[in-house]
Amino acid sequence: MKLTGLIAAPHTPCNADYSLNTEAVAKQAKHLADTGVKGVFVGGTTGECHSYSTEERIRLFKAWGSEAKANGLINIAHVGHNNLPDAQALVEAAQTSEAEAIGAMAPTFFKPASVDELIDWFALLTKVAPQLPFYFYDIPSMTGVSLDTADFLRRGRERIPSLVGVKFTNPDQDLLNECMQVEDGAFDLLFGTDEKLLEGLELGCRGAVGSSYNVAAPIYRKIIQSFGEGDLATAKQHQEHSVKFIDILYKYGYLPATKALLEMLGVPCGPARPPLGNLTESARASLKKELGEIGFFDWVS
Repeated sequence: MKLTGLIAAPHTPCNADYSLNTEAVAKQAKHLADTGVKGVFVGGTTGECHSYSTEERIRLFKAWGSEAKANGLINIAHVGHNNLPDAQALVEAAQTSEAEAIGAMAPTFFKPASVDELIDWFALLTKVAPQLPFYFYDIPSMTGVSLDTADFLRRGRERIPSLVGVKFTNPDQDLLNECMQVEDGAFDLLFGTDEKLLEGLELGCRGAVGSSYNVAAPIYRKIIQSFGEGDLATAKQHQEHSVKFIDILYKYGYLPATKALLEMLGVPCGPARPPLGNLTESARASLKKELGEIGFFDWVS
């Protein structure tokens, strides 16, 4: 299994009282399909996975299962969890929702201390649905687990036959390059740093998973198109646009700001769930003004 193009990491929609709002998924899915996104990675970091209960995440999988199919989107369900029974329940739910693949970050409290322990953990998860392709979601900045991902790929398939690749949200590009050489490039390396997409393309990645694809897919499609045409100057210009608007989002708090921006674009997903904060009305107005001043809304129109 090798994916190409943009895979959005959608936000988990909720109501003003922070309850899950699966009715909003239909509009999210249509928006992503309309802007040229190829698929979704549901319930990961952008989806605030550890801020939602297992029951809520299962309901989210069900909603995305039908809406992804209706909109022609590839559906990858993130099943990472800190305890084994809930992780396995999420794998079963992903299978029931007819996801095309599953992915999982490492546990974030009691952490695997070696590649062997990481393989053991994922072997227990994936055996519940051995036919579902599995991606390791490598995001050490959030999990605190920083192991040799290339070694994981080299040794993992023996215990995890469904292992097909990595969602690589890891700043170590030398490690990424090493991962891409394992088994002569057999594994699918999905690039996971939006503001460096061009670097990922230059290293050989052809698929990318990102949060800002929810709000700015046209910018990234232009990067991919320009790169494919050999026009690196134009690709770099569009990548600079990505860096500029992402810098602004981080200034206001990245995830809450991105949810606020989605509402500005006509795709309301509600607030971020505590413990994350949310933007005040004045902050929203200021965010919109700053994005307008750099030309963001023209870039994504």
